[in-house]
Amino acid sequence: MHLSKAYATIEENFSNKNNMLNLSSQSINKDLEEYPLYSIKLVNSPRKTKIVVRWISGIMLGLFIILFLPWQQNIETKGTITALNPQDRPQSVPTFIAGRIEKWYISEGEFVKKDDTIAVISEIKDKFLDPQILSRFLLQIQAKKQSIQAKNAKIDALNQQLAALQNGLQMSLNKAKNKFDQASYKVRNDSIELLAQLTDYQISQRQYQAQEKLYQQGLKSLTELETRKAKQIQEEAKKATFQNKLSISQNEKINALIELSSIRADYNDKIAKSASEKALTQADLYDAQANLQKLTTEYENMKMRAGQYVIKAPQDGTIIKASKEGLGETVKEGDEIVTIMPDVKKLAVVLYVKPMDIPLLHVGSEFRLQFDGWPALVFSGWPNAGVGTFGGKVAVIDKVSFSGNKFRIIVVPDEIHDKWPDRLQIGSGVYGWAMLNNVMIGHEIWRQFNGFPPDFITDVPNAENAKNKDKKDKSDND
Repeated sequence: MHLSKAYATIEENFSNKNNMLNLSSQSINKDLEEYPLYSIKLVNSPRKTKIVVRWISGIMLGLFIILFLPWQQNIETKGTITALNPQDRPQSVPTFIAGRIEKWYISEGEFVKKDDTIAVISEIKDKFLDPQILSRFLLQIQAKKQSIQAKNAKIDALNQQLAALQNGLQMSLNKAKNKFDQASYKVRNDSIELLAQLTDYQISQRQYQAQEKLYQQGLKSLTELETRKAKQIQEEAKKATFQNKLSISQNEKINALIELSSIRADYNDKIAKSASEKALTQADLYDAQANLQKLTTEYENMKMRAGQYVIKAPQDGTIIKASKEGLGETVKEGDEIVTIMPDVKKLAVVLYVKPMDIPLLHVGSEFRLQFDGWPALVFSGWPNAGVGTFGGKVAVIDKVSFSGNKFRIIVVPDEIHDKWPDRLQIGSGVYGWAMLNNVMIGHEIWRQFNGFPPDFITDVPNAENAKNKDKKDKSDND
C-alpha cells in the first residue's frame, strides 16, 4: 500500500516535465522520508563522508609536506651521572687491619671533613694483643743497638791488635834481618881471614919444604928445620881455627835465616787468627744490623698499625652508607666500612654507545641530555623545540668496549649554551641524544625503515689536523 503510493507520487512528478533529460530542482527526499524505504536511503551520498574525505586529503597533504621538513639525525643512548674527576666519585672507606668495631662517631647522611673520625676498632689478632708491645719492641731495639756498639768496639780492638801485630812483625823482621846481615858479614870476614890463613899456611909449607931440601944438602941445621916445622904446624892449627870460626859464622847465618822465616810464619799465623776473628765479628755485626732494621721496621709497622685503629675520613664528603652495623662486629683487612660521597665540583655523564655508532662521534660532539626526575618535553630531531633538555659535549671516548659490547663516553656540560641543574645527584639516570647531520624527515624515515646508520660525519677535528694547522699558521706568520 505504502509502496504503491510512493511510486505514484514519483510518476506524477516526472510527468510534469516536458523533457525527461532536464533535472528538477525540487527534492523528493522529504516525500520519501515518511516511507520506510531503507534501500533508497542507503544509496544516498551523505555530507559527512565528504567531510571525512577532505580531512584525510588534508592530512595526507600535510604528511607529504612534513616529509620535506628538516630533521637532525641523532644517536640515542642511556647512562648515569658521575663526577668528572675520579677523586670526586663515591669512595669506599676500608679498614686497613682486621679488628672489632668499638665505637661509631658518625651517622648516615652526616657531612664530615677530612681526617674526621668515623669509627674506632680494636685488635683481634693474638700477635698484637699485648698492650705493651711497642715498649717491648723499643727495649729489643735498644738491646740490639748496644750489641752493635759492643761488636763495633770489638772490631776496633781487633783492628788495633792487627795493627800491633803488623808493627811487631815489621820490627821482628827488621831485627832478624839485621841479625842475618850481621851473620852474613861475619861469614864474609871469617872467609877472608880463612883465605888469608890458607895463604900463610901455604907459604909456611913451601918454606918448610925448602928448608928440608937445604937440610938434606947440609946447608941448614936440624934446629932450623924443626923451627920451620913448628911454624908450619902453627899455621895449620890457625887454618883449622879459622875454618871452625867460618863454620860457626855460617851456622849463625843459617840460624838467622831460619829465625827470620819463623818470625814471619808466627806473625802471619797470629794476624790470620785476628783477621778471622774480625771477619766473624763483622758478620755478627751485619747480622745484628739486619735484625735491628727488621725490629725497627716492625716497630714502625706497629706504630702505623696503632694509628689504623682510628678510621678517618679521607676527604670532605657525606656519609651515604654504612656497610657494617652495630658494635662488636668484626671486620677483615680491606673490608668496606662506609661509603663517602665527596663534595663534587664538576659533574659529568657516562653514556654507553653501540660500536656501530662510535665512528660517528668525536671529542667535542654535541649532546642533548634529559635527566631523570627533571620534567622535559623532547623532540629528538628538533632539539631547539624541546623543553627541559640540557647541552653537553663529549670529553672522553674509550678505546675499548665495556660490558655489553658498548663503548663508554664521558659528556661534560656545555657551559656556553646550557647550565645543568644544581640538584643533580650522582647515579641518576640520563637519556642522551648525540646531534648529527641535518636531513629531511623523508630521508630519516627511509633510513630508519631500511635500518641504515646515520650519515657519517667526515669533518671531524683530530690531533693530526690540528697539528698540521698549527704548523701552517706558524709558517704563514714567519
